[in-house]
Amino acid sequence: MLVGKAGKGGRKKPSAWSRVPRWARVCTVFGSVLMLLSGAVLVGYEALMARYEGAVGKGDLFGDQAAGAQERKSDIKGPLNILLVGIDPRDVKTPPLADSIMVLHIPAELDRAYLFSLPRDLRVEIPRFSKADFNGGTDKLNAAMSYGSRVPGQNPDAARGFELLAKTVQQVTGIDRFDAGAIINFTGFQKIVDAMGGVDMYIEREVRSEHREPSGVHRKGNPYGEGYIGPQAVYKKGNQHLSGWQALDYVRQRYPKNGVPDADYGRQRHQQQFIKAMVDQAFSADVVTNPIKLDRVIRAAGQSLIFNGRGSSVVDFAIALKGIRSNNVELIKLPGENIGTGSAYRGERLRPEAEDFFTALKKEQLDAFLLEHPDFRNKTK
Repeated sequence: MLVGKAGKGGRKKPSAWSRVPRWARVCTVFGSVLMLLSGAVLVGYEALMARYEGAVGKGDLFGDQAAGAQERKSDIKGPLNILLVGIDPRDVKTPPLADSIMVLHIPAELDRAYLFSLPRDLRVEIPRFSKADFNGGTDKLNAAMSYGSRVPGQNPDAARGFELLAKTVQQVTGIDRFDAGAIINFTGFQKIVDAMGGVDMYIEREVRSEHREPSGVHRKGNPYGEGYIGPQAVYKKGNQHLSGWQALDYVRQRYPKNGVPDADYGRQRHQQQFIKAMVDQAFSADVVTNPIKLDRVIRAAGQSLIFNGRGSSVVDFAIALKGIRSNNVELIKLPGENIGTGSAYRGERLRPEAEDFFTALKKEQLDAFLLEHPDFRNKTK
């Protein structure tokens, strides 16, 4: 049923929900992530937006509250850097690893954005973090989340883990400060996709699943060694409509033997493509004009996201970034390489050109940099 449509007997008064700009409805769905990729004009709808803002979880992701930092006003100015971390926790007692680490950079004009991923296996120096009794050391980047989340005698605290990960990413990239951040539970994203009725994605090449059978059930473990046995789900090249489990399974694949020749870098690219595909799906009329479906998606989003705007709310960011849509978000691939192979594999390292990208980011010169280095652009199709 469409909200606010005129019937044969005359025009019905539009509901409050139907009068909310389309971008604003989408913002409430994905909170801290997808609201950054929406656009149009918001005038006088703050109260209604605030009603739905509670769907997104909140956490002290940067340690500001613990440090007694005062909340700032909602006047958001660029440039902005936002850290997005995807986790796939096994259980509440196991410290989570960061499965996906993305940075969204928005220039001073607040009219476009750049999204880049850092390899989770990147070898880095993780700084000392006294809150978790961690003395620092060299490890893979995703381990910073785990080390930071440890609380002696208690269940892990993902927000605290995010704080240490943010400090580590700042060291790697040279970013002085993150203006906002979000923890994204990828298992919860499955529920969001299902609530939307699936997602349309372009699959760049055929990929076979390491983990799932065509029916969606998990493949059985190999009783004679490592890995799994049994039939594999297959994602054919071309435009495909994926259910929640299929979308989540597809963006998890990273083995060359299954059709991802660039391994974790391919997975990073697929995750970026997935984020943009979700935005496009969220803007479809089937979602934004259907309050029942939208409510389902909002509830699912509330189970999937923890957001911190360092004193500014989801609504504040939505207003500030109202000019950004998915088609003016540039996907970036950073050049990297393995450290060792096979049993001697120790992780990943970025090539020297990545430092040039980080320098251009700090100097607000990414447009010029990408003109000179087109290979940094990640294709979406």
